[in-house]
Amino acid sequence: MISKLLCAALAAASVTAAMAKDADSVKLVYDHALPNVPGKSLKAVLVEYGPGGTSPAHTHPSSAFIYATVLEGTIRSQVNGGPVKTYRAGESFSEFPGDHHAVSENASKTERARLLAVFVVDTNETNLTTYAK
Repeated sequence: MISKLLCAALAAASVTAAMAKDADSVKLVYDHALPNVPGKSLKAVLVEYGPGGTSPAHTHPSSAFIYATVLEGTIRSQVNGGPVKTYRAGESFSEFPGDHHAVSENASKTERARLLAVFVVDTNETNLTTYAK
């Protein structure tokens, strides 16, 4: 069981390393199958942006529901062509299956920002982010 979890975590970590091309760090920090929801897992990704850091426009797996919380700093976000919103430490937002995340960036040019993105996603999903062309 432990080796199975370790293999899944390593596979997901290799995918999440490319999730935010300009972010300083993207780390899978939690990956666990949901025991009461067969085929689904909870995966958490810590995204750290340096001053002025950004991520390219992207989508997530069609099975993914994402709940993101800003841990530090200020994040600007735009989903599905809606308004660009600014979130401060302690504030949260969600992304639904199929959403297009057009803007994800540190709103500050001088301070770092961190967010925790928690995915409820199909357990076998290893590609958590697909960048727009």
